[in-house]
Order: sequence, then structure tokens, then C-alpha cells
Amino acid sequence: MKYLIVLLFVSKLAVAQTPDLVKYVNTLQGTNSKHELTRGNTYPTTALPFGMNTWTPQTGRNGDGWKYQYFKKTIRGFQQAHQCSSWSNDYAVFSFMPVTGALKVSEEERAAGFNHDNEVARPNYYKVKLDNGITTEMSPTERGAHLRFSFPKEGKSYLVLDGYTKMSMVKIIPSERKIIGYVNNGHYVPENFKNYFVVVFDKPFKSYGTWENRTNSVSTGALELEGKGAGAYIEFKAGEQVQAKVASSYISTEQAALNLKRELGKFKNLEATKAAAAKIWNEHLSRILVEGGTEEEKATFYSCFFRASLFSRQFFEYDKDGKPYYYSAYDGKIHEGYMYTDTGFWDTFRAQFPLNAIMHPTMHGRYMQALLAAYEQCGWLPSWSFPGEGGSMIGNHAISLLADAWAKGIRTFDPKQALQAYLHEATNKGPWGPANGRHGWKEYYQLGYVPYPEYGEATAKTLEYAYDDFCAWQLSKETDQPFYTRIFERQMFNYKNVYDPSTRFMRGRNSKGEWKANFDPIEWGGPYTEGNAWHWQWSVFHDVQGLINLMQGEKNFTAKLDSVFSEPNKVNTGTYGGMIHEMTEMVMANMGQYAHGNQPIQHMIYLYNYAGQPWKTQYHVRQVMSRLYNSTENGYPGDEDQGQTSSWYVLSALGFYSVCPGTDQYVIGSPVFSKVTITLENGKKFVIQARNNNSQNVYIRSAKLNGKDYTPTYIKHSDITNGGLLEFDMQAQPATQRTPGISDRPFSLSK
Repeated sequence: MKYLIVLLFVSKLAVAQTPDLVKYVNTLQGTNSKHELTRGNTYPTTALPFGMNTWTPQTGRNGDGWKYQYFKKTIRGFQQAHQCSSWSNDYAVFSFMPVTGALKVSEEERAAGFNHDNEVARPNYYKVKLDNGITTEMSPTERGAHLRFSFPKEGKSYLVLDGYTKMSMVKIIPSERKIIGYVNNGHYVPENFKNYFVVVFDKPFKSYGTWENRTNSVSTGALELEGKGAGAYIEFKAGEQVQAKVASSYISTEQAALNLKRELGKFKNLEATKAAAAKIWNEHLSRILVEGGTEEEKATFYSCFFRASLFSRQFFEYDKDGKPYYYSAYDGKIHEGYMYTDTGFWDTFRAQFPLNAIMHPTMHGRYMQALLAAYEQCGWLPSWSFPGEGGSMIGNHAISLLADAWAKGIRTFDPKQALQAYLHEATNKGPWGPANGRHGWKEYYQLGYVPYPEYGEATAKTLEYAYDDFCAWQLSKETDQPFYTRIFERQMFNYKNVYDPSTRFMRGRNSKGEWKANFDPIEWGGPYTEGNAWHWQWSVFHDVQGLINLMQGEKNFTAKLDSVFSEPNKVNTGTYGGMIHEMTEMVMANMGQYAHGNQPIQHMIYLYNYAGQPWKTQYHVRQVMSRLYNSTENGYPGDEDQGQTSSWYVLSALGFYSVCPGTDQYVIGSPVFSKVTITLENGKKFVIQARNNNSQNVYIRSAKLNGKDYTPTYIKHSDITNGGLLEFDMQAQPATQRTPGISDRPFSLSK
């Protein structure tokens, strides 16, 4: 009997054990990127989910946005990082580099060769053995990291701390085996911005000194230095193995020390930190448990889910009493509560935030509060926070996040304040980038569109402004605020004013109403943002039926959707004057004019559902996932962009996508796996089962939701969060007889 009880206990324990999913994640996914061609523009990120800091090896020069490139042969540092895009560089960076033999502080001279065969890159652990025999290991916490440097037995053992770019300060405290300091490198930050760090070592210093990275001058024995590029070095006994615990704070040195004690104090060695980080990641990743599919599909899925789980990053800390507070990069002051950063909404409103709304509603609710806190602190809703407002790209998509949260029952903010903030955004132009307020807002209001060439990217801006105005209209309707409803109910149809029926394309037109001359639908730039007329035709997320009506019916609409893939993959470089990486990536993809490597067209595949041909969505979405994504260093078809391109894959692999954030619907595609179990924050489970699913059987023959036949080509957010079972029967041939009626089609404003 005892034996039976033990067996039952062991069996239950095995069932309850969290699966090891970290093994599937390759943090090198997408790192084989360069200016001319991006395969993700990622770096091997060592971090916890939504952690305040990340850590990475550094192959690029200080200040270079391409901080790690797979084809590079040397590493020059191991750095704290936050970068969400190579194009936007980084902030609050400092780095360590172990050196053997003679002391070399210059980033060029200290660089050491390495081979990818000697590299391990997982979310919870990075390890590399350099060609000079030094091994570096890193494991993360939310605001710090545990590092270990193992030096070869012969030769001296040095560690160089580099203050990166701009001002920095270092102070060496040998009696405590400690270095403290700060860095203030970054863009979009107030004058008093500082990232304070504390580093504690487990071995004594044999010698030490300071240096600065402008002239690489060294001051042997000096304990303290402040200035541009100030750094430090320390020497350990030859052949030493050294552990370093490091944490940082945007508030103070004291808070950095508290962060270090709280997050790293209990870990005696790197193995303990590594195991704790693995546990956190396995629990996080197992919130979406996939079954079936190939091992490569699992690796691609979990590598993408990992990267979708890094943004937006926490920008708050906990005081001595455990209460959240933060330094604001918007007004340079300390505030109570939660703040998040490192995201550009032009990218992430589409999929990354809708994925968070499903998986992390508590965090998502705090994020909505943080949006309005940022508005109070700088007078504008953020559009590109890094860590303050950069205003990059186009559109005013904070309202998309707010409206989407409200539509999905996440109601942690004052909708009246949200609409007030958005109206200010929509009727002013701010001092920062294009998305800080609105370019051409007066003309948009008076003419019903932004004129071109009076304003660059005018047609793209018109389309995105109209969608954002829909989001404001939707939020005002749901919260009974007729003042705002009346303002935005007309403007949300402004997309119609840039549609040219003679060419059936969205086009640029000047303030006199004249269409841009010499129209070429494959010409990039001009009135479009990072794309051409084929890409921007479809940016009417909120009124696809209205677009169908403009194009004179479903037959014309679906024929043009088909043509995106059948058109030659040719490029007219237009106002760019030469090939940019987005063009190169579209040509490489060899899917006609479909350019998945950039955001404007990523939803387009799902639009067949609105016109009664869902089987074409099912075919193309599986094609994109299998042809353009993998788990390797070449794993993405373009910029990964702060979790957006990864989130597109995660949602699409589940079998649905957020075409129109601001509504409670996800449009159905074709799931990759035979079974997916989503464990929701409320403890409920939503299961997606796809019988007979494989790489050939990509078409949905029939569907059931909670045991009942299901004919809609969308699923509601509440259907997911209430838990339940969505079943698909898959087959190899298009189910052309399964034509959804009007009531089974996703949301559109127009009938």
C-alpha cells in the first residue's frame, strides 16, 4: 500500500512539473543582421520577462546600434542593454570585458575572438569561451545580473568596466570588493537622467585604477573618476574565477544596492541565479503549451514567444517598503506607481499589446495607467518611449492601446482623461518626432486628409489617423461621452479621401485635391511610410467592409489581395533614392509585393475573411510562418521591432490575429500545432485543438467552440479569457463551401 501511495505521489508530481521550454529558445534568433539586410535586428538577450534591464555580448563599437552581429568574429564587452531597435541605438549602457595578459582598456584592443560553437544563448543563461581562454557567463534578474569570469591559469586576470558614451562616474571600493557609479548615455532623456549601478565581486582586488575611453588613458591606483567615458579596471590573481553581482537603478545608488540585495542576495553562485531564472522562464513560457508540430516549429514558437515577452520593459523599482516607484524620463522627477518603456506603438499596437491583453491583463492595466501618467508629466501621450518620448514613426496609437484595453474589459484608467489627452494629440503638433501630435492636423480636419507633398508620408498618416480616430470614437461610445463621439465619428472615415477609384489604390493628393502625378504602385516613399501603394492599400483596420465597398465589391477586393502575391517582386526606390533593407527583404521573400518584414501589411493576409474567402487566409498565413520564420540567426524576415513581429507569429501560430485593436475580436487563421493550452492569468484554460493538422492540412474544414458548431471567422476576447475549447478539423483542400455569411465576418464599421 505504501508503495502504491508513493507511486501515486510521484505520478502527480510528474504531471504538475513545469516543462523545460527554455531549451527551445534560441536568443541568437535574428542576430545575423546588418544595415543593408535585417534578419531581426536582435541581440542575444539575457533577461527575465519584461525586466528593467537586459544583458548581452557586444560585437559592435560603443554607440553602434548593431550591438551584436552574428557574422562578427570578436566580442569587445558584455553589457547592460535596453535597445529595442538598432535604428534607435541604446541608453543607460555600461559594459564589462575580461582581459588576460597585459591590461588593454581600448574597446578595439581588448576585443577577443570567439566561435559560435563555444557559445550558449538561452533566456536564463549566456556563456561563451573566448579564443584567449576566458569564459564569461551571465544569468539575469529583473534589474541586475549574475556574471562569472573564468580566467586561464597563465597570464594576468583583469576586468575592464567601460562607461560607454557620454558622462559616467566610477568609484572603486577595494575593502568591500565593490564598484559603484553611474552612466547617463541615451536619447530622449531629461538632463538629470542617470543609471546608477553597484557591482559586488566575490574575490579581492590585486590592483585597480580608472581610465577614460576618449583617449584610453589609464590612472593606475586611482579610486574614482567622473567625466566623459569614465571607466575602471580591476586585477585579480592569475587564473581566478570571479563572480560579479550587478544591479542598477534610475533613482539612486542606494536603490541600486537595494535592488542588488533583493534580487541577487540569496543566490550564492551563478548556478542558483541561472536555475531561478530558468524556473521563471519555464513558468512563463508554459502559459502557452504547444503540442504536435515539429521540433523546429516549437523552437521557432518559443523563441518568438520569448522575444514577445521582453517588451514593454519595466521602468519602475520597489522602495524599502516594497512599494513601486520610478524616475520619470518624461519630467525628470520621482513618482509613485508603475511605468513602462522601450516600445514604439506604430509597431506594437498591432499584435504585441493585444497578446499582452490576453496573457498579462494586470500588467496591461498598469500600462494604461502609465500612459496617462506620461501624459500628465510631459503633456503628450507617448508614441515611442525610449525611455522618454521620441515621437518616432507616424500615428497616435496610444489611443489604440487604451481603446483596446477598454473593449477587452481592462478598465483601470479614466476614459475621459484618455479622450482629453487624445484630442490634444489630434489637434496639435508636438516638439518631438512625427508621431508626437500630428503633422498636418489642420489640413486633415479641414480637407479630410493630409496633403502631399505639403507633408511627407501624408497618405500613410491619413490612414493611421483615421484608424486612431475610430479608436477614440469607439472608446467615447462605450463610455457615453457624446462630445468626443461627435468629433471623431466623421474623421474615422477619412481613409476614403485618399482612395483613387481610377487606380483602386490609396494615393497621395495635394491640398488642391489633385492626385500625385506619374503614379507607380511599386514606388516606395513619398506619400507612404516605408512602403508603397500595394502595402498601404489595406490600412483600414476598422472598416474593411468600407474598403470593399470603395473597391466596388468583394470580387475586386479579393482579386487585388491575390495580386499582392502574384505581382512581380520589383521595387521602384522612389524618394528613398536607393534600396533600403525593407525593399531587399521583400525581394528576398519572393512573395510578390507582400512585405512581411515591415508592419503596414502584416494584417493583410487576414482580410480574406472579410470577403468570404477564409481558406486563402489559411493558406497564406501558413506559408508566411513556414517560409519567413525560423529559430536561427536568420529567423525573421525583417526588423523584429520590440516584440511585434514575434507577436504576429505567436498569435498566428495559435490560429488567430488582432486585425483591429480597439474591438474585442481576433480574426481566425490557421493554427500551427495540433493542440495549444493557454493558461490564463485568472487560472482558466483556453484550449485550441486542430485535428489532422500538419504542413499539408492547413485548411479548416469545420470548427466548434465549447462543443457547438462555430461558423464565425473571428473569436471574441471573452471567449478566450473565459476559458474553453476551440476545435478545428483540418484538411488538405480549401473548404470553399465554408463561405461565411455576413454575420460570421469580423467587425467593420460599414455594412
